[in-house]
Amino acid sequence: MARRHKRRRGRAGTAARAALLAAFLPGVALGQSLTPDGQTLPVYDQPEDVPLAPAGPALAPTEDPDSNARFADGTEASHTPRIATRPGAVRIAGGEAEGAGSPATLLADQVTLGADNKLTASGGVVIWYRGARLIASRVIYDNDTGAALIEGPIHLTEPARAGTPQETILIADSAQLDPNMQDGILRGARLVLAREMQMAAREMRRSQNGAVTRLDNVVASSCQICAEDPIPLWEIRARAITHDARTSKLHFDRPQLRALGLPVASLPWLTAPDPSVERMTGFLRPQLRTTSGLGFGIKLPYFVTLGDHADITLTPYLATSRTRTLELRYRQAFSNGAMEWNGAISRDDIEEGETRGYLFGGARFELPRGYMLGLQIQMASNRAYLLDYDISDADRLWSGLTLDRVRRDRMMMARIGNYESLREDEAEEFTPSVVADALWKRRWTPGQIGGIASLEWSLHAHRRSSSQDKLGRDMARGSVALDWYRSTILPGGLVGAVETRLDADFYRINQDSDYEDWVMRADPVLAAELRWPFARHSGGVTHIVEPVAQLVWSPERDAEDEVPNEDSRLIEFDEGNLFALDRFPGWDARESGWRANLGIGWTRIDPEGWSIGLTAGRVFRDEADAAFESGATDPTFWDGGPLGGKRSDWLLAAHYSGSNGLAIANRALFDDGFSISRNELRLGWFRPDLQVSAGYLWLDSDKGESRPEDVSELTMAGGWQVARGWWATTETRYDFTADRAQKAQLGMEYRNECITVEMSVERRFTSSDEVRPDTRFDLGIRLGGFGRQEPGPGTVARRACLR
Repeated sequence: MARRHKRRRGRAGTAARAALLAAFLPGVALGQSLTPDGQTLPVYDQPEDVPLAPAGPALAPTEDPDSNARFADGTEASHTPRIATRPGAVRIAGGEAEGAGSPATLLADQVTLGADNKLTASGGVVIWYRGARLIASRVIYDNDTGAALIEGPIHLTEPARAGTPQETILIADSAQLDPNMQDGILRGARLVLAREMQMAAREMRRSQNGAVTRLDNVVASSCQICAEDPIPLWEIRARAITHDARTSKLHFDRPQLRALGLPVASLPWLTAPDPSVERMTGFLRPQLRTTSGLGFGIKLPYFVTLGDHADITLTPYLATSRTRTLELRYRQAFSNGAMEWNGAISRDDIEEGETRGYLFGGARFELPRGYMLGLQIQMASNRAYLLDYDISDADRLWSGLTLDRVRRDRMMMARIGNYESLREDEAEEFTPSVVADALWKRRWTPGQIGGIASLEWSLHAHRRSSSQDKLGRDMARGSVALDWYRSTILPGGLVGAVETRLDADFYRINQDSDYEDWVMRADPVLAAELRWPFARHSGGVTHIVEPVAQLVWSPERDAEDEVPNEDSRLIEFDEGNLFALDRFPGWDARESGWRANLGIGWTRIDPEGWSIGLTAGRVFRDEADAAFESGATDPTFWDGGPLGGKRSDWLLAAHYSGSNGLAIANRALFDDGFSISRNELRLGWFRPDLQVSAGYLWLDSDKGESRPEDVSELTMAGGWQVARGWWATTETRYDFTADRAQKAQLGMEYRNECITVEMSVERRFTSSDEVRPDTRFDLGIRLGGFGRQEPGPGTVARRACLR
């Protein structure tokens, strides 16, 4: 929160002292600030001994609640707060220092000095002093008493702060100032803060060197008021409103809230932040919620600032005698990182007599020499609790430590933690619980042979709590990989490349009689590649065609080298790994034998800003690879799969990117009979008035990937501008195989210059022994002008005044 620092001012000449009346502007620029687009504003007369703000990052005022990353294993990354680094001590000053007694600029049609020692300026009076601009019709300054009488209309602003949260505009009919030229009385005054909150009063009093402003018999609102229709959408009438510029607080005495001119609520007093405040202790916007499981309820969060670098939010949640819940969020920023902890504890009628809760926490710190340390803790009573209270839909939780360091030519990552499965079809004792991983990799250019070489070391270990044979298998692995790649341009425009790789693994396998206790293996790989790119440019349009042929060899794996496949069960086949030496995502399974990866790509780039591309390819083998055959030992029962057999499925991928924000991508796998085994369609369209993200997925059943049934699923999330000020959102997930929706949500938001109303209804259709279908309705109302608010999507509806 900005602090103001003042110094004593001496008496200057008559003209200078008359100009000091500009100092009563609340919010005079005494320090550096930043505009929303990051432009630095100049500093006006800031003392050299002003103490600097604490070093290091501070907590950002807002965070995206949907920013959690979801991983393929079903876990969700805990959210850590955004931190904002304070701006450096940059000072932009004029060529001449402006001290306390610096002269002012006075423009007027007429300036006279009377026999009574009074200075009178009249006719279009404009006074510039220390960044403040005063416009008045007449100014009378008494040189003997130091008092100033100003006749309006008076208009006082700071042009340098225009458009920033610190902007203040003061309008008055007349004013009478004390000798210090800052305190005094203004009549018929109107105060506008950050062009949001406006207050009109019969009389305004300023005290404590202009830091405190009191308005009597005042009306406050952030709604636009028209002369032909002076009743705003909402307003607060109070006996008095006091604005303290040092704390950026508004104190209301006997406030009465009115909607469309009708009284709604009255309070003895009320304290609220002004529009420049990012963080301040107090109640946040309440949220009304109705769910089929908990009934009607209300959330009333209370926010407590613990300095610039920490805060805590307590949120009681009460719902029609069905739940008593207390939610808690704690955030803290450090000079080298940040952490955030979210939790709740509940007793409700869904599980009577049971106390349920959850704790999600995340932290990340920067260590010396570029290392990053991460901590994550995730615990929950069960998955039903996370869904009942709309916390998360994750079905696996992970808690542990991570350490990583990434540089241009090397990388190190390590983690150790514990998995907790919330899936009903997964027995906790038969799934890996404690998991540890470490990876170190370096790349360099060999001096003699050129190209790019890389060396990789990795360690992995996991254990299950069960001691049962096979089902309670524990494993540990150590691996090393050495890779070298070089490409060159050959005659005729051909691009040739060679690559070789050696993988060596050492396994320790416990509690599985199907495998040896100790397994050592080594897998060399040799590959050669030819590309022949063609390009044509005509009429501003560019066409690029590139056929590619890659030949890869690795030896057949011996039976004694077999190990359990724990980390390569889900295999992707797309244009990204069509020319990869190994398409398995982990270490346990690898491709072997002779194989040829063939493909061709075409891209069209249009000068109007859109482009389209196609990629087609296929993999040919001399013998079918058992690693892709769903675990069957007898080749007569091999069911193939997209990468199985001597010939893989055809891969056809297409993408389109338009200048209007539309992007479409489709990826399909099909056999010679055009029977599609996998298809993925994604669409994104982002414009100021439209945001759509949709995807359709089709997967054939595959026992090797634990998928007994076909998958046919549509997911869609979008938002669009219905009308000015109205923004609608929708989200759905439909399972065509089960012929039912898994989730459906519809939301509506209305925003104008003074109020934001958010409504949403959501239906979750998931049903099991533990999870029940649920319907949820949320309603939130936020009044503008209290605290700084981030802009939302779409446009803002504003009242139009007829002229």
